[in-house]
Amino acid sequence: MTDRKTWPRDLLASLVVFMVALPLCIAIAKACGLPAEAGIVTGIIGGMIVGPLAGSPLQVSGPAAGLIVLVLEFVNHHRGELGRGETLVPVAAALGMAVLLAGLLQIIMAALRLGQWFRAVSPAVVLGMLGGIGVVIIAKQIHELIDDHPSASIADNLRSIPGAFEKAFTDPVHRAAATAGLVTLAVLILWNTVIPKKWRVLPGALLAVVAGTLVAEGLGLTTERIDVKSNLLEGLTPFQFNWAMELLTNAAVWKMAVAIAVIASAETLLCAVAVDQLHNGPRTKFNKELFSQGVGNSLCGLLGALPMTGVIVRSSTNVAAGAKTRLSSTLHGLWLLGFVVLLPGVLQLIPEACLAGVLVYTGFKLLEIKAIKKLCSESPGEAMIFLATLVGVVFTDLLVGVSVGVGLTIVKLLISMSHIDIETNIDSTNRVIRITVRGAATFVSLPRLAAVLDMVPKNWSSSVRLEDMTFVDHSCWRLLRDWERQHGGDGLIEWIAPGVIEKVPEPESEHLPPIRLLQ
Repeated sequence: MTDRKTWPRDLLASLVVFMVALPLCIAIAKACGLPAEAGIVTGIIGGMIVGPLAGSPLQVSGPAAGLIVLVLEFVNHHRGELGRGETLVPVAAALGMAVLLAGLLQIIMAALRLGQWFRAVSPAVVLGMLGGIGVVIIAKQIHELIDDHPSASIADNLRSIPGAFEKAFTDPVHRAAATAGLVTLAVLILWNTVIPKKWRVLPGALLAVVAGTLVAEGLGLTTERIDVKSNLLEGLTPFQFNWAMELLTNAAVWKMAVAIAVIASAETLLCAVAVDQLHNGPRTKFNKELFSQGVGNSLCGLLGALPMTGVIVRSSTNVAAGAKTRLSSTLHGLWLLGFVVLLPGVLQLIPEACLAGVLVYTGFKLLEIKAIKKLCSESPGEAMIFLATLVGVVFTDLLVGVSVGVGLTIVKLLISMSHIDIETNIDSTNRVIRITVRGAATFVSLPRLAAVLDMVPKNWSSSVRLEDMTFVDHSCWRLLRDWERQHGGDGLIEWIAPGVIEKVPEPESEHLPPIRLLQ
């Protein structure tokens, strides 16, 4: 609860978060190929609507770099109009319907209490997804930084980066934009690497954009500037009922809705976990947070704005600035609304190249080099999952890349769950055989286990020790019990838990449950 002791800190934190959010809301919208208003409205809803409802009190919601690739692919693929027959719908309206449906799906998932499940995503998949998004953003925004027009193909954008640098030096128009953009990028890098944290009173993104804008104004550079209207709804395509049926029966819209719902939910709840680690206040209520995101995305879809998630950059800034309650997030949305309505002319001075500089830096930050190095050193298998996810995101699309990563994670889990060591000790003189089984006995390893057991002569003294077993499924357990009966009775199988040796009791029923290691 807000009280007299906490509201001054929340007020100060909200102003800091507002200064971080404003350039990012505009930059993300432009990177998605949509008007700046689409990002600003999402930021306002994320603060003023989602803030009071959120299950994570100190998390800040708004448009996120993590959804740029998804939205951009949809907009580029359905550029112009989308529909069948005589009904053609603007792609912005189709995106709005997808965001609306995604929000409703999130509300349903919250009602089904599925919030905790999104935390089960493998870290390798998350790093690969964010890294792939970072590469895509860099590949596109380097061209935007010089006022050039990037290709719809990420591979083409990567290949043409050297050509972009050449244009920045040889063409006066591109050189002017590059000057403003590189100043922005340089200030942002220096501010976040060279300047000690205790001296960073202003947010780096805001300071960098101001520096780039002042250079462009001072040198009289001719560059493309952002266009923001004081009436925010002017730049949007709100929901219209006459398009509803056409969009509700469109497979591309539903595919986009599911993708946004899943990816935005995962990003939001993983962000909430990270925010919980930054403060000692109330912990996140995951289903409540998922519900609040669903409400926010539903409103964004109705107004034709960008989809939203919980955003780690703004959230960590909120905590670092001293926020104590959800009032900070709520107020930052109010400051966004007031600034755009009262001072749109100030925003129209900002070169688009400056926003591109901010996004190039953001793209590099999404490539979490330290975390990637640690992952690769700890597990080659996880490193392969990370790389496959990253490549899939960059060269196919976000949903395919994440699906590849999740699929490989499942395969790795099955392989690890099926790892089994079988040791056989044979005393031919006394006709004694001892078999020791370690690991996980599942249906995948059943043929190998059966082959060893079938080699045991019936007139030999024999036993099987299940040593340090992590799992025995029904099929393998039934195989072992049948083998025991065939070889003369009870007690041939010993279950070896850490420090414990027990005979496994005879089952009361033919329907045997899976047996797990006793800890």
